[in-house]
Amino acid sequence: MLSQSTHQVPVKDRIILAIESSCDDTAVAIIKNGKIICNMVANQSVHEQYGGVVPELAGRAHQQHLIPLVVAAFQKSGISKELLSAVAFTKGPGLIGSLMVGCSFAKSMAQSLNIPLIGVNHMQAHILAHFIDEPVPSFPFLCLTVSGGHTQLVLVKGYFDFETIGKTIDDAAGEAFDKSAKLLGLPYPGGPLIDQYAKKGNPHQFEFPISDLPGFDFSFSGLKTAILYFLRKEITKNPNFINENLADLCASIQYSIVKQLLKKLKLAAIQYQCNQLALAGGVSANSLLRNELMALCGQQKWEAFIPAFEYCTDNAGMVAKTADIQFLDGLFETMDTTPFARL
Repeated sequence: MLSQSTHQVPVKDRIILAIESSCDDTAVAIIKNGKIICNMVANQSVHEQYGGVVPELAGRAHQQHLIPLVVAAFQKSGISKELLSAVAFTKGPGLIGSLMVGCSFAKSMAQSLNIPLIGVNHMQAHILAHFIDEPVPSFPFLCLTVSGGHTQLVLVKGYFDFETIGKTIDDAAGEAFDKSAKLLGLPYPGGPLIDQYAKKGNPHQFEFPISDLPGFDFSFSGLKTAILYFLRKEITKNPNFINENLADLCASIQYSIVKQLLKKLKLAAIQYQCNQLALAGGVSANSLLRNELMALCGQQKWEAFIPAFEYCTDNAGMVAKTADIQFLDGLFETMDTTPFARL
């Protein structure tokens, strides 16, 4: 639980070590007086052969990567552990085994140094990544948060004042990319590969359905099913259909996903009279999504905000920034805290 701590804010430098271990990337960052001075990530290649993240293997890999990564972060930044003001970790949502690794390490380090412990919500951190570098949005703004596990449309009224006005009722946008890539025979993770091949394809070559749920909710399961049956039909006529049309297939699939995302974002912006639109989460690294958001905002004379690539996918820099804001508000964890997979 969060508590108002008796720890006093240091008179000099405010330095926080942040740990992100919500899924399959181990990440460590150090923030000093609100500025990221070190942001490091260790990826896990072990999942590629299984076509998706294996939770047990992810947890074990975090145990192997975390301490060497922390040591490397201290060395790269020139910061010693004695200078830390607090230790932060991702409290959830995520894979419980992975979250426990980061939580346990952070609790141990914070307790050994007698400094505050900060638990960070992973989804809030994605949104607050917009405040790492200039320019930053002003409140309120709309944020489309899209990743492998989540698709949410959030009205951001303050640093920790969020209203979710839309969400996926089934698959997340990132899942739609990865599952579509799997149907095309592309290796995991397939989302970035679809983006890569799509740049050489025609997005209007094949027409796939775009869900039109009432309100601001999303649905991608129908698209996945439509792609499956379409490919089955075409492959029976031409076994080499995918290889011969890979670029056009990727471009058409990507277009369908991005069109649904931005359609809902535009509707929400008009209804809520919000002229600042932001992207967050791993899928915000998609080139078509970024370009189409910029084009939409240009047409409507709105402002667009997209984090740098290194702060789009899972990273500890966004955890560090969120923790820094919580530190200034005195929002710390007690040592009996535990992570929550569905926080």
